[in-house]
Amino acid sequence: MLSVTLNNGVEMPILGFGVYQIPSDRTERAVSDALAAGYRLLDTAAAYGNEEAVGRAIAASGIRREELFVTTKLWIQDAPAEQNTRRALEASLAKLGLDHVDLYLVHQPFGDVYGQWRAMEAAHREGLVRAIGVANFYPDRLLDLVLNNEIVPAVNQIETHPFFQRTTDQALMREHGVQHQSWGGFAEGKNELFTHPVLTAIGKEHDKSAAQVVLRWLIQRAIVTIPKSVDPGRMAQNLDVFDFELTDAQMAQIADLDTGTTLFFDHRDPEMVAWLSARRLDS
Repeated sequence: MLSVTLNNGVEMPILGFGVYQIPSDRTERAVSDALAAGYRLLDTAAAYGNEEAVGRAIAASGIRREELFVTTKLWIQDAPAEQNTRRALEASLAKLGLDHVDLYLVHQPFGDVYGQWRAMEAAHREGLVRAIGVANFYPDRLLDLVLNNEIVPAVNQIETHPFFQRTTDQALMREHGVQHQSWGGFAEGKNELFTHPVLTAIGKEHDKSAAQVVLRWLIQRAIVTIPKSVDPGRMAQNLDVFDFELTDAQMAQIADLDTGTTLFFDHRDPEMVAWLSARRLDS
């Protein structure tokens, strides 16, 4: 497995397993299958409601903790954000059955982000998290956080796929030492991604599927990706992307697919800001 080195020296696998929208009653089996297939990066979040199931799969796997890279995410916290952030982290650790996580992300760029970030910086100093970062931060919000805090985010996890490629975002991240991570790498199949003529034609040249082409494209852009599947065969296929390389011409073909806009929702949309800011997790 290839890895990337975060800005604090921590090594992170470039390809992992995500559990977003996997029901909690199916998550343990899915994560167990993923670990058996060879995944070592696991990505969950408090908002997904399946941290406990991920923790059970980790405990049952017998895999040494130091071989795993576990990410979870902090939801928007009510004031006082610093105290509530600490409680939220401790709750996530308890559900996961771990004494630390490898990466802890601010899940949404709303609320008292600075208070949350200060609490995360303290948790990092105490060894409860090996690296801290953010998710869904557009360049302006990311740069604001970078310039006005002690610790530069190690990761920014954002929607990234062939139809929304985030090249400008990635350039800013590279400039400031923030690792680009993709969510929604397959665009949840939108725009007929799995049968798209450009992606399938490139795949035929390498005897690979369109999905494998997309994963390889992300990897060649040095973007960490976390595909999700509950099918063991598809899990294995998603890992089988290190034995071929896309040509410059093929990378350019995929670059032409960029629409420059989200296929899901825009975090700069006032209605979305209001909806996310009003949502609170059950304790």
